[in-house]
This record gives sequence, C-alpha cells and structure tokens, in this order.
Amino acid sequence: METDQSARRRALERLEAFVGEWTEQVDFPDAPPGRTVFEWVLGKEYLFQRSEIPHPDFPDSISIIAVDADGEAYTQHYFDSRGVVRVYTMAFSDGSWTLVRDAPDFTPLDFSQRFTGTFAADGNTIHGAWELSNDGVNWEHDFDLTYTKIT
Repeated sequence: METDQSARRRALERLEAFVGEWTEQVDFPDAPPGRTVFEWVLGKEYLFQRSEIPHPDFPDSISIIAVDADGEAYTQHYFDSRGVVRVYTMAFSDGSWTLVRDAPDFTPLDFSQRFTGTFAADGNTIHGAWELSNDGVNWEHDFDLTYTKIT
C-alpha cells in the first residue's frame, strides 16, 4: 500500500507544472484568446481545469484530472456548456501531455480524439494540436492550441 501511495504522490506532483492561469489561443479563424485555469481541489487530490474561449465554436468547459490506480497515468473527466461529458485517458511525463478518447463513455463515440501537447523548456508555454479519427487508426489534424502561462 505504501508503494501505491508513493506512486500516487509522485504522479500528483508532476501535475504541478499545470497549476496557474494560462491564455489559450486556438488556431481558428477569428478566435480570440481564451483563458484556462488549473488549480488543486479537494485537498490537492485532483487537478481542476476551467477553460473559456469567447467564440461560438468553442464551448466553455471544466475538467477534473485524477491519478489512475497504478499512479502512472491519469484520467481527465470533461464537461462542457453543450452538456457534453467525456472521459479521456491522459499521460503526462517529461513535458509531454497527451489526451485520448477512443472508447464510448457518457456520450457516443462518433469519432476518436487525441491531443498532444509539449511544454517549452521554461514551462511557460504548451504547444499542442487536436486530431480526429473516424476509424481509430487514421488521424487527421483538427486544430492547433497554444497555452501561455500568465501566473
């Protein structure tokens, strides 16, 4: 049990890189900068994310990131202003952040989604891209997304 708790603590400590307020710039026509905040909740056991982009094609959203039982991976529970609820498998290690949704969850799986982001060396910028797949094998670029840390 001690080993499981140690792995969990280390996994939570890795998430500290996200904590703070970020601008969120979507590479999409006429999309103004948005805002994302990552903060610890419930005694620093979960990481909460709140995102707002003032553009009609991008819903406001909240996410809760939890450490998986093995202490090596994460699950992101996503909710947005359209009423969409999704679960993403998440990995974060060595400045590389991935989110994958490739199985049905609370909403039907009409397409798979994947986000891959990379932290800059100074930790203040995350450059990433969302991709879609209709067959779960062939991926196509959806849009780029850049986070820049404010605080």
